[in-house]
Amino acid sequence: MRVYIPATVLMLRTLNAAGELSAVSGTAFALTPMLRESYATGTAEELEYAAMLEAARASLRLLAAELEEDPELTLPRRAVISADVDGATLRPDLDYAVVRLAGPVQLKQVAAVHLDTSEAEPAVRAAAAVVDQADLGDGDAEFALGEAEDHELAWYAPEELPFLLELL
Repeated sequence: MRVYIPATVLMLRTLNAAGELSAVSGTAFALTPMLRESYATGTAEELEYAAMLEAARASLRLLAAELEEDPELTLPRRAVISADVDGATLRPDLDYAVVRLAGPVQLKQVAAVHLDTSEAEPAVRAAAAVVDQADLGDGDAEFALGEAEDHELAWYAPEELPFLLELL
């Protein structure tokens, strides 16, 4: 199953150094049967993109925690790791696209890394600060979240990860 794991730059550094990464609470996103049913139309590629966007939004929550710990965090960028895994279980009690991973993801399972560019950093920092308020319907927070989501994540092959991290 192709899964989309929310991450941060710090988590990408861990993946690169250790060769594996444990998703926070084992949580990832995927094109699940429930996600497919929730859309009236859409190709598999479009629905996988929707799952990836859910992971990118979850990445904002991870960033919010990092920013709370270190308000001067220099790389506030959303990151999503696409990986092919076995043993993921559905978690429709959390959301249509949520899955629980069976264990750590190995670097050899990674299909791609998606990461914000530097241009997105101000919008991502602002969105991370208000992502919970946006979920509760705050209009200003939803606008800030939309500003961050207007930035497309850049795509990187797994073998580019060491070079990408070196250039950050």
